[in-house]
Amino acid sequence: MCRFTRDHGFEKPHDASGLALMNAAAKETMKEFPGDLRLAFGESDEYSFVFDKNTKLYQRRASKLVSLVVSCFTGNYVRLWQEYFPRMPLSRVPLFDGRAVAYPSLKTLRDYLSWRQADTHINCQYNTCYWLLMKEMQDREAVQKVLQGTLTADKNELLYQRGINYNDIPEMYRKG
Repeated sequence: MCRFTRDHGFEKPHDASGLALMNAAAKETMKEFPGDLRLAFGESDEYSFVFDKNTKLYQRRASKLVSLVVSCFTGNYVRLWQEYFPRMPLSRVPLFDGRAVAYPSLKTLRDYLSWRQADTHINCQYNTCYWLLMKEMQDREAVQKVLQGTLTADKNELLYQRGINYNDIPEMYRKG
C-alpha cells in the first residue's frame, strides 16, 4: 500500500479520509458475513477479521474464507472510494493480502488483539514523530538517527516540545 498511498497523496502519518474508507470497507465486509464475522480491528493498512468460533461457512476452509474476505474488503474499498475521495480519481488498484490463523482459545485471541492494539500505539507514536521530523529536516537518515533508541517518554517529549500532546491524537490512530 506504500506506493498506492504515495500515488494518491495520502497525508502522513495519518490520512483521515483513507482510514475512514478502510473502516467503511471493513463495516461492509462485516455485513456480508452476518453471524459469521464477529469483529474487525484495523491498524494502518491492515484489518484483522475474527470469525465466530462455530462458523460453518464454506466448511471452514481457510483459503476460501481468506479469499472471500480479502476480495469483499477490496471490492468495497474500490466501490466506496469516490465517497471518501470525491476529487481524486482512483489511479491504481489497491492491493490487500490476507492470511488465516486459527487461535486455540479466546484467551489467545484476546492476547493477539491486545498485541495489535499495543503495536498500533507504538507505530502511531513513532510515525507521528517521524513525519513531524521529516517536515523539519527533510532527511530520512537524519530523522531515523534522531529516533534511534528512543523510548515512549522520549517520543512524547519530542512531540510535546513541538506543541503536540500525544494523548490528544484521536484514538483511532493511537488504538486502532
